[in-house]
Amino acid sequence: MQADQNVRVTRIGPGTPCGALMRSYWHPVALLDEFETDPGLKVRPVKPIRILGQDFVLFRDSDGRFGMLDRRCPHRGADLAFGRLESAATSRWGAPSTGLRCPFHGWKFAVDGACLDTPAEPEGSRLCAHVSARSYPVLCRNGVLFAWLGEADKAPPLPGLDFLKAEASHTFAFKGLWNCNWLQAQEVGLDPAHTSFLHAFFEDEDLSTSYGRQFRAASAGAIDGEAWPMTRIMREFHRPEIRIEPTAWGQQITTLRQIDDQWVHVRVTHGLFPNGFVIPLSETMTITQFHVPIDDERTWWFSMFTSFDGPIDKHTMREQRLRGNPAPGYLPVNGAHNGWGYDPEEQLHRTMLGMGEDDINVHDQWACESMGAITDRTQEHLGTTDRAILANRRQLLRAIADVEGNRPAPGTATPEGALAMQGPDTIDGLAPAGKWEAWWQEMAARKRSGAPWLKA
Repeated sequence: MQADQNVRVTRIGPGTPCGALMRSYWHPVALLDEFETDPGLKVRPVKPIRILGQDFVLFRDSDGRFGMLDRRCPHRGADLAFGRLESAATSRWGAPSTGLRCPFHGWKFAVDGACLDTPAEPEGSRLCAHVSARSYPVLCRNGVLFAWLGEADKAPPLPGLDFLKAEASHTFAFKGLWNCNWLQAQEVGLDPAHTSFLHAFFEDEDLSTSYGRQFRAASAGAIDGEAWPMTRIMREFHRPEIRIEPTAWGQQITTLRQIDDQWVHVRVTHGLFPNGFVIPLSETMTITQFHVPIDDERTWWFSMFTSFDGPIDKHTMREQRLRGNPAPGYLPVNGAHNGWGYDPEEQLHRTMLGMGEDDINVHDQWACESMGAITDRTQEHLGTTDRAILANRRQLLRAIADVEGNRPAPGTATPEGALAMQGPDTIDGLAPAGKWEAWWQEMAARKRSGAPWLKA
């Protein structure tokens, strides 16, 4: 990749070409858990956030409505993150109302940005009618707050992802921070070859302890009645055949690992353009993950789990992940400051990387962060296993050019694209070698038929 192209696909601030593209999509910006469990936010649900190189204040009013405004007050630029959150009962001036009041001169704003009060102005002043704070639409779905940062009248519906359609009991969401550019985080999820190395475990575990842990469960299907752990498949069959199929929402990535003449391991995942992917966690659960730029050198990842079987054990899932990214900040315990928890003894005897056996998220974190905040793609030497990454980069460059030319962004950026999206289906299983295509589609259909939230 040329240096100017690398800048083009990584810089996302206001006024940048890629930034304009990214503002054509909804983005997760916070977890509902943050407002439900953080003691400070329970008292005063006002949270400063930085997304796509911009600063905002996200808050919930006394009527339960969420709003997101530019962080700077439109009066003289004071920080609304320190605003006084008022209900009708606690209003200090003007007509009783719910909103966020700037402590500098008392200007007050509703969740939609409407100016409710300018108490220092003369009696009868109509200044409020001519002033508003820039607001951004916010939607809450299954524990995730999504925001629209583009032109207010051009927001498409949220896409038809399984996570957004399932009942709340069958979903769980979590987040964490990586100190790297968003595209590095996205590309690790599109790369099906790295799992045989970066996530290699030299021994397999008891499958009964695998709940909620990536690459610890058994693959769907069995050979001679034996369930194979994913760790064994990734370790022993490390030269995958990778097939890429463009889709309306990005790309379908089919990874085949030939076991023998009779059996093949099939893993079907999806890239959700521009910054998400969907992968299987187990036979009955999927992960939808988005990588949301904080700025050019930091990224939030949001992982959203969907069960096609019983309700999710949210307590277990949350406790597993809080050990690596504790609330309320969700900042990683491990990182460059402590060598990502590297243990040479573990690397020698138990894992390829030596950075923990319980949470493979830190493996991906190391891979992305160790490249540097923004990796220099002019120095890469890509191989055949990078075809999904190459396809995504080509699409990204085309989409940036389209938006520059006032053409619509692809995929879920349009109402038609968002409404047309369904699923998408994934699989991770052992299939008859000559019938794997029909087999995986049958298994995916069987999984969907068992989902209680899809039944009438």
